[in-house]
Amino acid sequence: MIRSARVPLKGWQQATIAVGSALGALMDPRRADLIAALGETTGKPAFQNTLYRMKRSQEGCEILLEQPRVISEKVKYAWDLSENTFGASYARFMGSRNFSPDDRPPVRFMETEELAYVATRAREVHDFWHVLFDLPTNLIGESALKVIEFEQMLMPMCFLSVVGGTARFSEKQRSIFFQHYFPWASRAGLRCTDLMCIYYEKHFDEDLDDVRRKWGIIPCPHPRPK
Repeated sequence: MIRSARVPLKGWQQATIAVGSALGALMDPRRADLIAALGETTGKPAFQNTLYRMKRSQEGCEILLEQPRVISEKVKYAWDLSENTFGASYARFMGSRNFSPDDRPPVRFMETEELAYVATRAREVHDFWHVLFDLPTNLIGESALKVIEFEQMLMPMCFLSVVGGTARFSEKQRSIFFQHYFPWASRAGLRCTDLMCIYYEKHFDEDLDDVRRKWGIIPCPHPRPK
């Protein structure tokens, strides 16, 4: 259960944290703690809707019942899977960037245990989505994934992150993003299955291309250099 880090807030406190986090995240998009706080304080309706959808899905119900965590102790077996599998692809993605699944900031501002877990789950499966959609972790890749997340969950934070990210693009990056990545991400986010209702860990040993087809995922067709 997700209990230890939760901080109860009054309405005005949530608004204050939301505004402060938004301003701070726009100034420094690398501040994962501010982006996390912004998502929690502005995303309650989105998380409630996600919880409702998960309860209506078989895999979603399993996730809510078992509450799996994407932490090193639980997903380390991915490093031992066959090269073509989803799990091995995730392991390569994490290893090549020296990322740890334990580095995510804890959820603090959700009102109930269920919503806290949904917010935690959304945060922890983010790297799975990078792998499935074949998106890099640079500013363009993160912005494109935020478009998909917005299409899936209607999180205000995702929209604000795209605005903040594109504001920091060079003119060339902005042109590439809006001509190529944004249209693709808009289509991909609407076409794929409900990403929050997938028990990813139970599909680690399946072929990466097979799970992409099964879940209606369109990998990003990266633009060729001119």
